[in-house]
Amino acid sequence: MIDTAFLITSFVTLFVIVDPIGLTPVFMALTQGMSPATRRSVGLRACFTAAVLLALFAAFGEAVLGFIGISMAAFRVAGGALLFLTALDMLFERRSKRRQDQGDDDDSQDPSIFPMAIPLIAGPGSIATVILLAGQTTGIEGFAMVITVMLAVMVIVATMFLASGLFERLLGKTGINVITRLLGMLLAALSVQFILDGLKDFGFAG
Repeated sequence: MIDTAFLITSFVTLFVIVDPIGLTPVFMALTQGMSPATRRSVGLRACFTAAVLLALFAAFGEAVLGFIGISMAAFRVAGGALLFLTALDMLFERRSKRRQDQGDDDDSQDPSIFPMAIPLIAGPGSIATVILLAGQTTGIEGFAMVITVMLAVMVIVATMFLASGLFERLLGKTGINVITRLLGMLLAALSVQFILDGLKDFGFAG
């Protein structure tokens, strides 16, 4: 029997953690200057990769990290450090300059896997959430409900990403530049929070 209350609660929880609305301007900033086709490809690839990762963690939980000797705290610290480097690029327009020098088709400038899929979509928060949700259910039916909720959130994220071109046209180049800098600051703060959360789990921060 389908537990409607569990589905609704799980959806709301994961939706808030992933925050598709908040991710959309970040996606716009990271894909600034890309063609519409490339941007669509990046968005769909990011959502697909994140969905696979979250499904993997929902199925195997902390055993996946434990198998290779990585704690969730270490994952938070590493994700925060990598995200901080991306924030610096956004603040000082390094990504835009490199893209102009090397070309839009350079794979090294593809943000779909990092930082979009990891750690922005499938980050410590969303991974911990699917592990927790999967732990609250039993059997194939419970696992299927968690996967259904996760896929529903990923569809919303993908839809927001695909509509980002419309938002970009409404904001204009100047608006995008301003948002890029502001989001760079927010991403820097978020990355520091990831690191502090990880250190707190290690007992190094209060």
